[in-house]
Amino acid sequence: MTDRDFISAFESCTLPADAFDHREHVRLAWLYLREAPLLAALPRFITSLKRYATSLGASGKYHETITYAFMFLIHERMSRADATTFAEFAGENPDLFGPILERYYRRETLASERARATFVMPDQTGEVSKSQSRKVSKGRAEPVAPVAPTL
Repeated sequence: MTDRDFISAFESCTLPADAFDHREHVRLAWLYLREAPLLAALPRFITSLKRYATSLGASGKYHETITYAFMFLIHERMSRADATTFAEFAGENPDLFGPILERYYRRETLASERARATFVMPDQTGEVSKSQSRKVSKGRAEPVAPVAPTL
């Protein structure tokens, strides 16, 4: 599916639920951020994501902090390099497809209703420490249990 077809199917709520996993969340954010500045892309992403979730009967799955955090991370990563395709971007940023938010948030913070309803600032340093349940080597994150889905 082309990028344009993907956006169209998502925004018209015709994209099958099983075709919208975490990787596709990141892809959609990347596409929106390629088309508009962060402060224009963010509300478009939120509105489209909520509409899509509602169409699936899953409006309660939307998580404000996770959504904002990923948009900010993707935007920041895009400023570092000029990937011309999502495949290039994904290849340059494999940690975006693992439990990256554990670097910035405690699990209990992300699990809170407050974080689900409103953006909460990070409560960890962003540094990967020995006490965390993951390690990073050669730019690849070893998987641990995922945090809540973005939807």
